[in-house]
Amino acid sequence: MRRKPKPKLSRLDSSLTAIPSQYKNTSKSNQLYYGDNLEILRKYIKDETVDLCYIDPPFNSKRNYNQIYKNIGEEDKAQAQAFVDTWTWNEDANKGLTEILNNYGGVFSKQSIKLITGLNDVLGEGALFAYLIHMTLRIAEIYRVLKPTGSFYLHCDPSASHYIKIILDSIFCSRQGLYQNEITWQRTNAHNDAKQGRKAYGNIADIIFFYTKGNNNVFHQQYLKHNEDYVNSFYKFKDKDGRRYSLGDLGAPGGEEKGNPFYEFLGIKRFWRYSKVNMRELFEKGMIVQTNTGTVPRLKRYLDESKGIAVQNIWTDIKPLQSGQKEKLGYPTQKPETLLERILLTSSNEGDTILDAYCGCGTTVAVAERLNRKWIGMDITYQSISLILKRLEEHFGISTIKNIVLSGVPQDFESAELLANKQDDRTRKEFEKWAILTYSNNRAIINEKKGGDGGIDGIAFLLDDSKKNEKGYRQVLFSVKSNKTLSPSVIRELNGTVEREGAAMGILLTLYPMPNLVKESKKYGMYTNEAFSQTYFKIQVFSVEEILSGITMKIPTSLGVLKDAEKKSKSKQQKIDF
Repeated sequence: MRRKPKPKLSRLDSSLTAIPSQYKNTSKSNQLYYGDNLEILRKYIKDETVDLCYIDPPFNSKRNYNQIYKNIGEEDKAQAQAFVDTWTWNEDANKGLTEILNNYGGVFSKQSIKLITGLNDVLGEGALFAYLIHMTLRIAEIYRVLKPTGSFYLHCDPSASHYIKIILDSIFCSRQGLYQNEITWQRTNAHNDAKQGRKAYGNIADIIFFYTKGNNNVFHQQYLKHNEDYVNSFYKFKDKDGRRYSLGDLGAPGGEEKGNPFYEFLGIKRFWRYSKVNMRELFEKGMIVQTNTGTVPRLKRYLDESKGIAVQNIWTDIKPLQSGQKEKLGYPTQKPETLLERILLTSSNEGDTILDAYCGCGTTVAVAERLNRKWIGMDITYQSISLILKRLEEHFGISTIKNIVLSGVPQDFESAELLANKQDDRTRKEFEKWAILTYSNNRAIINEKKGGDGGIDGIAFLLDDSKKNEKGYRQVLFSVKSNKTLSPSVIRELNGTVEREGAAMGILLTLYPMPNLVKESKKYGMYTNEAFSQTYFKIQVFSVEEILSGITMKIPTSLGVLKDAEKKSKSKQQKIDF
């Protein structure tokens, strides 16, 4: 089928592709996109350019599964909250259904179109079907961008995995793609839900579907180390030098069609796995053992030469992240790096391009960076983009950040204004996140409360070890406004919030320049940080134009204190960042 031409970039798209000065570098191999992954895949990722794609898309299984088909009134609206305000039947879902039925871009197979038509009849236009439309649109684009040798891993939970599999089959298997495995990852230990009145087995596993675009995919078998019980049971023999070994079979099936030789060796006549010459060489090297005269000789297999046990499709050896682990970032669906390491080592080579269209906190790209793979990451929230940049800088240094093409982030006033004035309130919140995290050099955290936040949109933590402050840090409160005009009362309200919360400072970030508010802010005195003998205005005001010009937060903050606040742990780190 002829593919429809890709849409031209709008003014917003073109402005968002600009690259900030701090990320400019002559040789870039990695790409990080902020925005809707469907739009990004369609506009920026070329056909057959990706070697391996792993995605962990959002899906919350806590809702009552028996209600998933009802799709009625307020009940369905309440249930949809479990889909993180994403999976409701709305204009976007209806548009997606139309695109699939009309084969937008020529990326959908006949089978996938028929499948969606049938699911529409079965499920109706509700939350679950909206989710399946979302996934079908993106899986079709992922199939397009995979190389003929490419592999695809989709991470989900059992609640909708059966629907996801038939969607994957309809897109991959209808066009020479192959279903390879359904991997079960035990993501948590057994837990007892009986006290909650549960009348079903506990759900302690995730599903990871493994598909390939063809039969020439990269696959490097991974192995697990033998555990102590296995070693004691199967490697029970030792040489004089202490090397452990087991005894393996030297025999082979008979018959001319098998091609195995028949001869007498150490008094035993039968078909053997090796030729007579090779058997003699092995015997002279001490590799063949005959425990008693007349018994069948056996081959030594040394433990230290064993690769281990080949990884199968049930993974119980990779433990979930626990609170307090250094790797844990406080991101709710964060996966352990060992999980992604296994997938990347199995299905890619150094220098290959790895795609994660739902980056989250950046585990895939961090592992890809560590394993010398090129990578493409995408996420629809700026908070995730900020977290990924911070994670990469902490783990690999500023040089890694400079090797990233960063797209989708406002780089001029017009694009920032468009982001702030989005009609969708959830998207408008992204402007607040971008302003706070950009100004704070990704050192602040976002206030996620939907209401009753007291005007606090974000918080940073500055070191303050004065005698009056036992915590060792104090809060800096952020408020973000996109109004074209604001009265001085906004400053008075921010100062009142600072006083109420016992914070050190308050910072107002505005979309438009506000000279009247800057003047008002000078009336509220100074804050002195005794630890560093620095004095700051207690209330400060900065506009987007100033942020884009490079003005950023200069107060002393501690990464250790920030993580302590995010994880609510008691550990502290003494490293200081300015």
